[in-house]
Amino acid sequence: MDLATKIGEMIDSNESNPPFSGAILVRNRKQMLFEAGYGYANRMERIPNTTQTRFGMASGCKIFTSVAICQLVERGVLSFDTEIRDCLDFDFPYFDSHITIHHLLTHSSGVPDYFDEEVMSDFERLWQTVPMYGMKTPQDFLPMFKDGRMKFKPGDRFSYSNSGFILLGLIVEQLTGMTFAKYVEEHIFRICGMSESGYFRMDQLPERTAWGYIDDETGKWRTNIYSLPIIGGPDGGAFTTVHDLAKFWDALLGTQLIGLDYQNQLLTPHVKVNEQVYYGYGVWMIMLDDNVCKYFVCGSDPGVGLQSSVFVESGLQAHILVNNNSSAGVIDRAVTQWVKDSV
Repeated sequence: MDLATKIGEMIDSNESNPPFSGAILVRNRKQMLFEAGYGYANRMERIPNTTQTRFGMASGCKIFTSVAICQLVERGVLSFDTEIRDCLDFDFPYFDSHITIHHLLTHSSGVPDYFDEEVMSDFERLWQTVPMYGMKTPQDFLPMFKDGRMKFKPGDRFSYSNSGFILLGLIVEQLTGMTFAKYVEEHIFRICGMSESGYFRMDQLPERTAWGYIDDETGKWRTNIYSLPIIGGPDGGAFTTVHDLAKFWDALLGTQLIGLDYQNQLLTPHVKVNEQVYYGYGVWMIMLDDNVCKYFVCGSDPGVGLQSSVFVESGLQAHILVNNNSSAGVIDRAVTQWVKDSV
């Protein structure tokens, strides 16, 4: 069974609730293998999703933050061993003084997370006490964690940290004099040709942008406009298309964004997460027999889902963007299995 047939049959026979809604693109180094949109970008107007639709990325855009930092290291502005006390002017009374850029990039810093996924699961609950419409810049997040206690000593273990990437975004702003979003747009999106991507306000979405939908068990739904910060930043919340994701990976792996030495740093399995999963700088990877077989970024927020993968040996790319809480991972696993079966 070819890949297009496999994905098509899987989605057509999918009885999950809610059903898959989003866009999929799969290609290898030579040709497009599959692309399609499913469900609605706008349910009110019954506007369908296509592969030209822009979707929220959730945490999948942490890799942009990591690339931005690698660019600054490549320019000699800082190093991966630079301690945050030497590049941030903010006061963190209980933070370890030896937290480095490397610790932040690998989720091994131990800084308290404003949304700690080890103890919390409902991202929407944050905005019951903090107005989501006030979260416009990385600095707006500081009151949510800057006076917190360390979770552990820097470097002791992996613990996914949104706060760590907020700090990285603040470092980009402080060292460049640009807003974080502006830096990424000029130094990443423009270089890649990602003309459809951006950090859009939830109340000012441009054309061809999908609303994110939250479905309940009774079949009722609502948009996610009150469930996320009004504008994304260094820890998540950019918008993109499946075609722009392919452009990003091509530029990254083609050394258009950072040189080979820094690409290797970003794609090195620095921290072990579990038996097969490792983390580099803003990117996850699957290791088999001591070799990296797949790089991927992923994200999930209320009404948003993303899985974007590159298979190292074949060069195959699979990009899945979702605008409800159906699973992008299910389709990615099907692609992974097809790749294994094709070897």
